[in-house]
Amino acid sequence: MDDTRTDAGELAEYGYQQELKRTLSAWAVFAIGFATISPVVGIYAVVQLGFVFAGPAWIWAVVVAFLGQLLVAVVYAELSSQFPITGGVYQWVRRLAGPRTGWLVGWIYLASAVASLTTVAYLGASWLHMLFADGAPSAALHVVLGVVFVAVALGINLLGVDPVKHFLNAGIIAEGVASIAVSLVLLFFAHHNGFGILFESLGAEGASGGSVTAGFLTCLAVAGWAFLGFDATTQVAEETEQPRRSVPRALLRAYLFVAFTVLLTGLAVTLALRRPEDAVSGAIGDPVFEAVTQGLGGWSEKPFVVVVLIAFFACAVSIQTYIGRAVYAFARDRQLPFSPVLATVGPRQIPYVSLIATAVLAALGLLLGLNGNAAATLIAFGSGGFYFIFLAVAAVALVARLTGRWKPGAGQVRLGRTGLVVNVLAVVWLLFEAVNIAWPRTELAPADGSWIQVWAVVLVFSALFLLGLGYVFAAKPHTKLTPSTTTEEVKTP
Repeated sequence: MDDTRTDAGELAEYGYQQELKRTLSAWAVFAIGFATISPVVGIYAVVQLGFVFAGPAWIWAVVVAFLGQLLVAVVYAELSSQFPITGGVYQWVRRLAGPRTGWLVGWIYLASAVASLTTVAYLGASWLHMLFADGAPSAALHVVLGVVFVAVALGINLLGVDPVKHFLNAGIIAEGVASIAVSLVLLFFAHHNGFGILFESLGAEGASGGSVTAGFLTCLAVAGWAFLGFDATTQVAEETEQPRRSVPRALLRAYLFVAFTVLLTGLAVTLALRRPEDAVSGAIGDPVFEAVTQGLGGWSEKPFVVVVLIAFFACAVSIQTYIGRAVYAFARDRQLPFSPVLATVGPRQIPYVSLIATAVLAALGLLLGLNGNAAATLIAFGSGGFYFIFLAVAAVALVARLTGRWKPGAGQVRLGRTGLVVNVLAVVWLLFEAVNIAWPRTELAPADGSWIQVWAVVLVFSALFLLGLGYVFAAKPHTKLTPSTTTEEVKTP
């Protein structure tokens, strides 16, 4: 590859004009990836469920999920280095497996991304309520506060790229305080348990019919949520300087830094709880808040809530950022209804119509929260969709490697034969975890839920797939691609 070519010139080779503002540095892309994966959002969302299903040993499910997702992150780094185009998985799969498959994968990806924004807003609403009142909010109030989260994220995104960068920088600082600094204080000055407790379940297997293995697998299905979002860096490739180099590096650095922070926080909270058995029984509704306020004192309650809220808002802003770009990438290829409108780029050089549309959809998803505590259901939806996408992308990449359709090497990430080994292992891991997440479990359904709620992940994503398949055959979106964007860019240096 000739490094003297401009980013805009290279983008033109893919059939696109430079419409978005290319001002994101490697640090800014890292900030987007870090805020989207978010150690605060990831670990605080799964720690309660982890204790309920696996007890203090839940931390090992997080370790397994980290190692498995590291394989996937490496595959994504290779792909993003070779194809530095906004649209991420939709663009990659379309070029490696054809436009129909690309459309279906992109469709499920968009649905999963919207579900993830809904989930973060719903989880963050609990912390927003804690800032002003004690106890749990009513179902209706919880939904309203979730809508506030979505609205704030949209408002910041509509201000333009620069305000988003500044807000995400504040989010990273908040994450550092809320996760790393607090965790170190708990580990060194407020731990009440020895490391041996990490190998105990404290009776948590009772929630899974007495099976420790079943409880651990359930915990692993939930733990996968903590390592989603690293692909957000790929959605801003056309706004990034030197994307072949910056995007994959930011992706891997964000993933590894978040993983370190998640594991540190999980370890600190588990060792700091005075009565971990209460977290297993559900007597402690929020193990993180309990551990922090016990360890630091009552004075820390409101400041800690504020710091966590900043991190949640940063995550919501980042998710909104990349969802808007994903829809924009679809729409400029005329792949969606109302594509000309959705592909509109405003004076601030942002796809503002796509941002608004996805915010509305995410807010509508919050209506699920009217049926009581929807945390487990929303996490299952968000995780399930993304893991199906991870599997589809990794499988397509593997087949393309083996058939010679894709010969990695045009990007800055060049793994040689190691790339093939990593790709195979990633597919194996994702086959296992996708099935594990989709497995119908009464434990993750609402209390007294019907069979439909137990099978909700399988049913919803099967329906989405069939709906997408019907659209492909009826509307034939692949025929609307221009010749310049259907070229298979599987280049080698």
